[in-house]
Amino acid sequence: MDIASVIQAPISAELEDFRQLFARSLSSSNPLLNSVIEHIRQRSGKMMRPMLVLLSAKLCGAVSPAALHAAVALELLHNASLVHDDVVDESGERRGQLSVNAVFNNKVAVLSGDYLLATALVQVALTRNHDIIDVVSALGQDLADGELLQLSNVGNTDFSESVYFEIIHKKTAVLFAACTKCGALSAGASAEDVEKARLFGEYIGLCFQIKDDIFDYYEDKQIGKPTGNDMHEGKLTLPVLHVLNATGDEEARSIALRVKSGVASADEIGCLVAFTKENGGIEYAERVMRDYREKAFALLPATADTAVRQSLEAYLNYVVERQK
Repeated sequence: MDIASVIQAPISAELEDFRQLFARSLSSSNPLLNSVIEHIRQRSGKMMRPMLVLLSAKLCGAVSPAALHAAVALELLHNASLVHDDVVDESGERRGQLSVNAVFNNKVAVLSGDYLLATALVQVALTRNHDIIDVVSALGQDLADGELLQLSNVGNTDFSESVYFEIIHKKTAVLFAACTKCGALSAGASAEDVEKARLFGEYIGLCFQIKDDIFDYYEDKQIGKPTGNDMHEGKLTLPVLHVLNATGDEEARSIALRVKSGVASADEIGCLVAFTKENGGIEYAERVMRDYREKAFALLPATADTAVRQSLEAYLNYVVERQK
């Protein structure tokens, strides 16, 4: 049995219910909007976040209609944030597929993202659970805050790992944490179990983003971005931040400041990528990521349903070991 089958096994029926509800939530009589939605759905393959909602609900009891509506709301909010991010970043691609703004234009992309966001609010209201509504509402704030924090950090001359973790917490980890927390809330879990579920999701999100950042140091068309793409956008991630602070190399730090200022050449970025790899930056980031995986494993209750526990363990291993 492959890893995808292991992950989906305990929730196969519920996942089909989710897919049907997701499709119904996006039905529209607007031809242009339908074209955009169809384009977005082509890249929605793995449904990693909705699966996490459903698995968390099943870990704490059972998958209810509230869990399904929460899963749809979170997936819609996630997609809305991606559409808007591509406009902000002036990105023409996302994981090897043309972005909405590239296929259509910025106006269509922004308005379509707004539609997805509004639909997410409709779906979370249908949970009829005020605690879940609070989680999703705060999530929208955190995602926007994370993007603004990342933009403001571009001009920061410090090479701070703590700022890096603050950014990836708000940009990525909060979404995974919201998934596991909403799943637990939908199943009526205790406050203690809800917090454990939230923290489990947060650790998954940190692993996910660190892994994505490691990909940036290797060129692979399947990943959807060339080597050093983050640096071309003025972003310094965990591998290079560690090396800059550990070595104190003045030439590397000078290039890093040029990266932050948006004036570094492709050759300079190539040199900084190579310097990071030569000085153990990738290995350091992988150690940090695996430490978070172990912390996440420790949060899974020993008394949990065996299939659900195995599914969540497989999910976490997939995030850490994936190749794209």
